[in-house]
Order: sequence, then C-alpha cells, then structure tokens
Amino acid sequence: MILFAIIDILGAIPVIIQLRQRAGHIQSEKASVVVLVLMVVFLFVGDKLLELIGLDIASFAIAGSLVIFFIAMEMILGIHLFKSSDELSNTVSIVPLAFPLIAGAGTMTTLLSLKSQYQTQDILVGIVINTLFVYLVLKNVQWLEKLFGKTGIEILRKAFGVILLAIAIKLFRSNTHL
Repeated sequence: MILFAIIDILGAIPVIIQLRQRAGHIQSEKASVVVLVLMVVFLFVGDKLLELIGLDIASFAIAGSLVIFFIAMEMILGIHLFKSSDELSNTVSIVPLAFPLIAGAGTMTTLLSLKSQYQTQDILVGIVINTLFVYLVLKNVQWLEKLFGKTGIEILRKAFGVILLAIAIKLFRSNTHL
C-alpha cells in the first residue's frame, strides 16, 4: 500500500493522457517492464549504485523533483517544454513516464526505506502488484480519456498539475538544506 500511494498512477492519469496526445501512443508493456525492472534493480542495488557514481539519495531526489516540476508547469500553463517530435514518441514510455513519473525518486527512496522494515520477498510482491496496476491504467488510458471528455481532462490536468507541482516542491525542499 505504501508503494501504491507513492507511485500514485491514478493521480498521474492527466499526465499520461497529455503524453499520449503529444506522442501519439503510450507503449504500456514497455513502460510497465521498465518500471518493474527499475524498482527491482533499485531495491537490490540502488544505494550501492548511487554510491558508485558518487550520488546521494538527496541529489537523486532533487533531480527527479526538477523533472516533475517542469512536467507540472507544462500542465498548469499549457506550454511545451519537452520535445514533441518523432523522438518523443519513441522515448515517452520510458522518459518521462516510467522514470521519473512512475518509478521516480520518491518511489526509489521509498524502496530503500522499506528494506529496513519489510522482508525482500514482501517488497517484491508489492512491486509486482503495483506494476500490474500501472499496466492496467496505461493500457486503458484511451478509455479513461473518453470517460472524462475534453473538459474533464482539462480540469484534471490543471488540478493534478498543481498537485504535481506541490509534490515536486516538497521533494525538493525535503532534500535540500535551505
């Protein structure tokens, strides 16, 4: 349940719809596999990997918060900061969708902290269940888009843009010593 709250795929639906509209489609299988692999790898070697490349968790979290910040600004202001070319349609399922939006700094740092509280196999079960839920949402994003309609999506986009902005700022503030 902790991972479900951190990943917040339901809250990311407006962002996913926006990315799908700009890229043409979302490769739900590809994004889900990347999310699964990222979380499992980070569970086992995340702290060592960051240490190896000379990064601490706070720096990693701040970098993720900046990417989320810019995505939120796009949603709120209706501007496009990320490329919208053929290149975007090939990579959108991985960056920014799988990482850092779904399996971002918040998810990764949560996985590291869960290691001290839960057994590894329990965390793995949580990762798999959350990845399946992510896949179902990504696979049905067109249906969700029809369900909400243009006006509903625009309202959701603005509202969740502000929420995403607040999450980015919180993530930034909690990892800086300002």
